[in-house]
Parts: sequence; structure tokens; C-alpha cells
Amino acid sequence: MRGWLKWLGVLTTIGMLLVLLGGALVTKTESGLGCGNEWPLCHGQIIPENITIETVIELSHRVVSGGVGLLVLALSIASWRMIGHKRETKFLSVLSFFFLVLQGLIGAAAVLWGQNDFVLALHFGISLISFAAVLLLTLLIFEVDQRFDASKIVIDRRMKWHTIGVTLYSYIVVYTGALVRHTEASMVCGSWPHCGNHSFLPSNMYQWIQMGHRAAAGLIFIWILYITYIAVKHYKYQRVIYWGWIIAFGLVLLQVIAGAFIIWTNLNLYIALAHALFISCLFGLLCYFILLISRSKINNQ
Repeated sequence: MRGWLKWLGVLTTIGMLLVLLGGALVTKTESGLGCGNEWPLCHGQIIPENITIETVIELSHRVVSGGVGLLVLALSIASWRMIGHKRETKFLSVLSFFFLVLQGLIGAAAVLWGQNDFVLALHFGISLISFAAVLLLTLLIFEVDQRFDASKIVIDRRMKWHTIGVTLYSYIVVYTGALVRHTEASMVCGSWPHCGNHSFLPSNMYQWIQMGHRAAAGLIFIWILYITYIAVKHYKYQRVIYWGWIIAFGLVLLQVIAGAFIIWTNLNLYIALAHALFISCLFGLLCYFILLISRSKINNQ
């Protein structure tokens, strides 16, 4: 019976990625009102007669989110019943479904009544928490942590606090990136890494938002580079930590490169979606490190 639960976990995790990318697609193509100011109906109908590309994008996102919501609910209930003895299972089950419903409600409120850009920027981050919870649930189902025997991993306190700190900070980076999209500040700076104006400081609020995100992204790049250096130097014989941080550095490097290419290609849609994909995978990996820390031995030295 565990076999079908594994497939459910994989399918739900992929579905959550599609929800994240779908939400980013809606924002980047300005399709949020593709169904008018109506929800859950689209222009007063289940399937509207006059269909535009914006309608297709928005309606597809709603359908995928609804279907994935059912998958998350099924995964949460099944995990609770079948692997509820694992201490993290019940918490992750509630977390995954609660935040998915919350992001749906925020999306619906934005369609019906409109929302401030600073509130809408939370939408992606809330979905990201649900994705991370689903990912960790799936890993628990596959018993990845037991396969690598996390109880034998010894992590010093420096690595522990760096991991927790960079994970929390990554959420701030996610928010600043979402704020750039929702305030339509993606192209207010015509060059990279500087803003392209003659002044050292940004000249308006939108440039401050854009450059603030770049500064936040630069700091997380340096921070993860430093942690990766620690992992390579001190954790060679603990392959989960060693290779995990190498992968994390690869993801944050791809994230920075994609961010630059967004500017250089004048907001290419595929690169922008890849940008969202890389940060989603990175956040999920960082959350997995937190799970490993919670199960590992902590070296007090």
C-alpha cells in the first residue's frame, strides 16, 4: 500500500510546482483579471464564450490549483493515517493544506476586491510554504532521511544556525522578488548589476524595490557560498550535507544568472519562470536541511 502513497506524494509535489509556476505566469503576463472580477466563475460562466490568452492562463491556473488542492488534501489525510507515527508528519500535513487554502483565498480576494501590491507579494511565498511542506511529506514517505541515517549526522552549532538563518532569510528574498513582479518594477533598471542611472542611489520607489531585491539576492548568494565552503571543508564524509550544499550553491548561482538574464533579455517569459523555479527548489532543499538538523546530533564544539 505504501507504493501508491509514494506516487501520490510525487504527483502532489509536481503539482505544487505547477501551481507556483502558474501563479508566476499569471503575474508576469498580467492575466490576474483574465476572468474579470469574478471567482470561482469566469466571466459569469464555468467555461466562458469569449476566450483570450489571459483568460486561458488565469482559468488554467484556477483549475490546476483546485486539482492540486484535492491532491494535497488526499496526501495530508493518507500521510496522517499511514505514517502519522513520524513526529513531523501531522504538522506538515496541516501546514501543507492550510497554506494552500490560504493562498487560494488571497488569490480569490485579489480578483474580487483587489489587493495592495505588498499583500499580493505574499501570495507566492505562501504557496512556497505549502510546496515545501508537501516536499518534506513526500521525502518522509520515501524515508529518505532514514536511508541516509540522519541520526548519525553530526552538525556543529555554526552549521546549524547558518542553515536556519539562511532558510529564514531566503523567504525575505522570495518576498522581495515577488514584490518586484507585483509592482511591475522588473524593468525599471535597464542594466545589471547596477541600475543604469547616473546617480549612485535609486531615484524612485520602484528602483529601490528592484535594487533592494538585487542586494538581498547578492547577500544570499554570498551566504550560501560561505556555507558551501564550510560543508566542503568539514563535511566530506557526510554526503547528504556535502552534496546538498553543493546543489544549493548551484541553485542559487542559477537563480542569480537567471535574474541577470531577465534584464538582458527584456523580461523573457521562460527565463522569468526558470527564475521562479530555481528559488522554489532552493527553498525546498533548505527546508530539508532543517528537517535533517532536527533529527541529527548537534556537536556542541
